[in-house]
Amino acid sequence: MEVRKAVLPVAGWGTRFLPATKAMPKEMFPIIDKPVIQFIVEECLDAGIENIVFVTGRHKRPIEHHFDINTDLEKHLENAGKTELLKNIMEISRITNPIYIRQKEQLGLGHAVLVAEPVVGYEPFIVSLGDVIIKDEENILTKMIEVYKKFGKSVIAVFEVEEKDVSKYGIIDGRHIEKDIYIVDNLVEKPKVAEAPSKLAIVGRYLFTPRIFEKLKITPPGKGGEIQLTDAIKLLLEEEAVYAIKINSRVYDTGTPLGYITTILDFALQREDLREEIIRYIRSLIVEIPEV
Repeated sequence: MEVRKAVLPVAGWGTRFLPATKAMPKEMFPIIDKPVIQFIVEECLDAGIENIVFVTGRHKRPIEHHFDINTDLEKHLENAGKTELLKNIMEISRITNPIYIRQKEQLGLGHAVLVAEPVVGYEPFIVSLGDVIIKDEENILTKMIEVYKKFGKSVIAVFEVEEKDVSKYGIIDGRHIEKDIYIVDNLVEKPKVAEAPSKLAIVGRYLFTPRIFEKLKITPPGKGGEIQLTDAIKLLLEEEAVYAIKINSRVYDTGTPLGYITTILDFALQREDLREEIIRYIRSLIVEIPEV
């Protein structure tokens, strides 16, 4: 069965960025001139995903506006002769036919995925977290779909982190079966360094068979009363294999203030129109800032 749908859970409160996220979703924060969520959507479309399912909340309407057609703005840009900006705006509005479904209560990532079941139906689907940008010459979702087609089972994307950072991520315990492919035996959510089974961290990209919905329905709430996706995957492991693909990509976590700032800085340094001035500014700061 073809993978045609991607679920993007974007209903979270974004409390790490309050008060900014009181009125603006963190997924709409700009990486210079493009919001984070657009990078995620473009990655899905590049992988041939036809339907983008946003699991939203009542405070996430700006995401819907971003992917909608704004005829007034388009007319203004056309009259002003700003053809390049007009082209960009029109592409944003026409790159996808989005589907929106409400998560009425923020009860965890697992619950957000379960909310999408009526739209996804009984078919395989992608889950892409809305605050993680992956930069790679090859599309990561395309690689995951290839693994799914080979084995017919769920696939998790992982990347290797430093030992000191394992406590920040969900970590897999798995057996290497071929180049960059593992079969997952267990998952441990944010383990202590001494208890981590590996340094392979889940990176916010999943491809699930529809059986994950069965497991989400019987997953008991965990910390904070939330239904954890990791717990549902553990239940899935009891009945069918789950695979992991190790990626060697640059991973940008925009979900924390430090991660967001470093993402902007990295992307600015990769742009010809900004690079020289940014480097010049950084060098001036290094001279001025005293040693800590």
